[in-house]
Amino acid sequence: MAETFVEKRVFLPEGFNASVDGKKVLVSGNGKQAERVFKAEGISFEAKDSEVVVRGSPSSKRMNALTGTLASHVKNMASGLEKEFSYKMTIVYSHFPMNVSVKGNVFEINNFVGEKKTRTAKILPNVAVKVKGKEVMITSTDKNAAGQTTANIENATKVKGKDTRIYQDGIFIVEKAFQEKEKEGN
Repeated sequence: MAETFVEKRVFLPEGFNASVDGKKVLVSGNGKQAERVFKAEGISFEAKDSEVVVRGSPSSKRMNALTGTLASHVKNMASGLEKEFSYKMTIVYSHFPMNVSVKGNVFEINNFVGEKKTRTAKILPNVAVKVKGKEVMITSTDKNAAGQTTANIENATKVKGKDTRIYQDGIFIVEKAFQEKEKEGN
């Protein structure tokens, strides 16, 4: 009996190409490149002309779902090189004015709910975080890194030990979008 497999194809935008080295996938285009190592069992990658083929074996519901997920990750790698992923967050406080700042790869939150201790959130590599008034902008070519940094900031401002219906302070996601890259010389 022949072993069956599940196959998903990811078509890359024009001018983009990919290379595969085992479980490491490298997508390049627009003068940038994104690289990721996938650790899933039973999955293989193959780079053809302007597409990446994700193959999972043996064929099952679980393998079909895993193959689709990994194909989406490869698609997001190409999408991030074409347009940056951006998250817009807003700073909300009603009781104590909150101060935020970015220092290296750490996002610092001071005076959160009147606490003397500074709360921190990790900023992942290749992620830009900008604070402008009560808005926080997070941009990156890597969707996972941008999303995880946003989650780190949101989790750092969780209210513990108080009634969350009254203490609604925090930093919350307001908008998720693709950000058009500005062309140089304009």
